[in-house]
Amino acid sequence: MTAHIRRLYDHLVWADARTLNALRAMHAAPLDALRLYGHLLAAEHAWLSRIEEREQEVPVWPALDLDECAALGAKNHAGFALIAETVSASELQRKVRYRNSKGDAFENTVEDILMHVALHGSYHRGQVARIVRGEGGAPQPTDYIFFIRERS
Repeated sequence: MTAHIRRLYDHLVWADARTLNALRAMHAAPLDALRLYGHLLAAEHAWLSRIEEREQEVPVWPALDLDECAALGAKNHAGFALIAETVSASELQRKVRYRNSKGDAFENTVEDILMHVALHGSYHRGQVARIVRGEGGAPQPTDYIFFIRERS
């Protein structure tokens, strides 16, 4: 299972970087796209904080510029890389208790959280790509199969 998670998070890092590159290539990143990309990274941060049982430092809908996005992404990616490299089968089944941004209490396994983060990012990267294309930019493909093809 850990090889599978490592591959998912290698893809996440790759896809986040491609999204950042597409936004940086534009004359000015569209505010809607920047807001969604910042949210994607802030959500990664929130879930990582929950897994690590620490307070999150960034709200789930922050106002970040591209440099702040890059810094938050790097921090997230380092944290998830460590988890992907060291997580055991028993740790994947550990229950994480947390409160969402509305204050509602929930409990999920580390494994389910990791899967959610990977899927949540794909959803929002697609939204960002649509906005970038609509504003005349050139979104970069971030689908998993493109990642695998590039690695081959």
